[in-house]
Amino acid sequence: MSESTTAGPLLSVRGIHTYYGDSYVLQGLDLDLRAGTIVGILGRNGMGKTTLIRAVAGLTPPREGDVTFKGRSLRGRPAYAIAQDGMAIVPQGRRIFRSLTVRENLLLPTSVLAGRRAAAAENGQRRWDLAGVLAEFPQLAERIGHLGGALSGGEQQMLAIGRALMANPDLILMDEPSEGLAPRLVQQVGGIMKRLRTQRHAILLVEQNLALALEVADYLYVIASGKFVFRGTSAELAREPEILDRHLGVAAGKLA
Repeated sequence: MSESTTAGPLLSVRGIHTYYGDSYVLQGLDLDLRAGTIVGILGRNGMGKTTLIRAVAGLTPPREGDVTFKGRSLRGRPAYAIAQDGMAIVPQGRRIFRSLTVRENLLLPTSVLAGRRAAAAENGQRRWDLAGVLAEFPQLAERIGHLGGALSGGEQQMLAIGRALMANPDLILMDEPSEGLAPRLVQQVGGIMKRLRTQRHAILLVEQNLALALEVADYLYVIASGKFVFRGTSAELAREPEILDRHLGVAAGKLA
């Protein structure tokens, strides 16, 4: 599947250069993501995947280049304003509030302080509320009164995803959602992402689990030392043994 459609991109990244102090991390990246699609970012540790997520969300703004969301430049906008405009993060390591209950974690994005958007969802996108999230994640419904710190790793990941949905985002940034999960739970996370796509949510997925990314992503980028060294579909990536071996540590034959 091509990432091109008749509609314009929901998210555009153009020529961004991002630094941590004097460390030059992202070196001129370009990327497009459209509504109702999943774009996967693959690469080894330390190549710039999480920095890309942070740059898009306004947490580590690029020093050069531009990020546009729904046709509007994000340059100079604080992270909270970007979130209020329809972007949510499922961060690496989950980062749920361990001292709050499941219910309290889920309701945080609906608080006055969070600036919940009042507009109704459009273009077939689902409108999420507490009942809908608990129906999607029955494990959380069973643990609704438990503290976040008492949940298993898989339950915490479900909570992080559910919390993001409660913000009713147009775009969800997912940073290593399968990290530390058992294979059964990895499959559950993959199923959730596929359902979110059918509900017109867009997902920018950073992943090291190649099998998961190949299964769910419409389009893939491989990053190495802050630059994209591949962009294309799963089938196209399977025909690039040098990329698979050098940048992902996978022999091409293992994809068969």
